Order: sequence, then structure tokens, then C-alpha cells
Amino acid sequence: MQTDTFKNKVVVVTGGANGIGRCIADEFRSQGAVLYVIDKQEGKHFVGDISNKEVLEAFATEVLSKHDKVDVIINNALPLMKGIDECSYEDFQYALSVGVTAPFYLVKLLKSHLADGASIINISSSRDRMSQPQTESYTAAKGGIAALTHALAVSLSGKARVNSISPGWIDTSYTVYEGPDATQQPAGRVGNPMDIANMVLFLCSDKAGFITGENICIDGGMTKQMIYHGDYGWKLGNI
Repeated sequence: MQTDTFKNKVVVVTGGANGIGRCIADEFRSQGAVLYVIDKQEGKHFVGDISNKEVLEAFATEVLSKHDKVDVIINNALPLMKGIDECSYEDFQYALSVGVTAPFYLVKLLKSHLADGASIINISSSRDRMSQPQTESYTAAKGGIAALTHALAVSLSGKARVNSISPGWIDTSYTVYEGPDATQQPAGRVGNPMDIANMVLFLCSDKAGFITGENICIDGGMTKQMIYHGDYGWKLGNI
């Protein structure tokens, strides 16, 4: 159901051309918000690589040239995922630039223009607390933005609420899975972008006015399920 909860609110979204970011942007837009999206992909949004300091400065200038306040910042852009065997020093630095430095710097650039009741949402990942092999660059970036969240919440006390969301398995094409892919998650299904967008809009609303510095994991309960080989039908391969 469309409402005007965010009518004329200025909303900034990084990585908003596809997937979760696009869904978040579309939901805000459907509720009357004015959207500013930055993404590397070509499109009608601001095109640029947020690992570049000058790009972030140009983007912030573009937003502030048209508005004297910003109501919502969504730091969603996806960092590079490479593991210790293949990830170079430069790759790792790039992942951290996109996943941690850029969110910090964008907030810094817009800090003095945050509206009363402003909200900042950082998109982390359930990988901020669990890992697969060969995912170091992405996992470090997501862990970093989760910690950055509570630091910013304290520094911006009285100015903005800052929270993070840690998605689990989210299928951005809305594929419906059956069998083990679905049932390995206590919720019984794989997630989709609306599962994340719904929480983003709640956290940015007045209904969440007493929530700040929090990380909310939206993963269908996957990180809460204890798994032991041979227990409840779980089997580790090659054993």
C-alpha cells in the first residue's frame, strides 16, 4: 500500500541501481520521497565509483545544490568479495573504501545538513558474524560498517539515528526456492529485497524513534540455527 509517509523527504541511496538498493529507493519513491541515487552502473542516477573521494564530494554537492537538508542516508553499495588466496592488497583496500570509508565520508559530507529526525541506515551482512572460506575482503568491509554504525550513532546523538541491517541470503531476482535451500532457514524460505526494504522504511520512520546504534539481522533465522554433523539430518559432505 502506497502512503505519503516520506513525502518530500530527501533520501540518498548508494548502490541504488539494482537489487536491494533499487528496491529501497523504489519504496521510498512510492511514499513521496525525493531520491538521489549513486551507482557505478550507467543510468539516470548519479554515475560514479564511491571509492573515489572526489566522486563522493561531487555527489554531495549535487544533492546540496538542490536541497538544504537531507532526511535519510542509505549506505548500501556492495564491496568486492575476494578471499585471502586471491585478494591483493589493492583489492582489499578497494573493498574497504567502498564498504567502510565511503559510508563514513558521505555521512561526514552531509552531516551539517541533516534534517531534524534524520535517519542513517548502513547495509551490513550476516557475514559480519559468520563466514565461508575465501570471503575476507567482503566480510571485513561488512564487519567494519556494522561497527561504524554504533560509533556514528553515538557521535550523531541528538542529530540523527544510525542503525544497520545485516541481510542473510537475499535473492534479488525474487526466485522462490524449494527443498534444502529453503528449509535450511528456520523461516522456511530464501529472502527477497522487500524483506530488507520493509525494515529500512520502518527504521527511518517515527515508529522507530527510540532505536539507534542497533544492528538487525534479517536472515530467516539462519545464523541462529546450531548445526552438528549427524544431528537432525545435517550431513557434512565427504564424511
